[in-house]
Amino acid sequence: MITKVRKMAEVFKSLGDPTRLRIIRMLASNPADTLCVADLADRLGSTQPATSQHIKVLKNVGILEANKVGFRVFYRINTKVMLAYKTELDELLELAFTECSQIDTCEEVSD
Repeated sequence: MITKVRKMAEVFKSLGDPTRLRIIRMLASNPADTLCVADLADRLGSTQPATSQHIKVLKNVGILEANKVGFRVFYRINTKVMLAYKTELDELLELAFTECSQIDTCEEVSD
């Protein structure tokens, strides 16, 4: 469980930025649509380098998928990964509200 907690902490950190949440919202609101960095930067009112950094963070946790077409890379939400994170979050919340019999070892739950 500790490894799951660390992984989810990394996911939460990646989701903790409003710009990244906006990127997810833009891509998730129309799953058939893919956008490149230039499109996203334009919609965000941001620079391409700044947008690329946000995309990198989301890709590192698997939330975004890339598809290269010619010289451009288009991004979309990896729904399979997002659903897996939702399941893990549900499990973590369930565990958080389960009484621990030995308070000093509660953090040492194994997978």
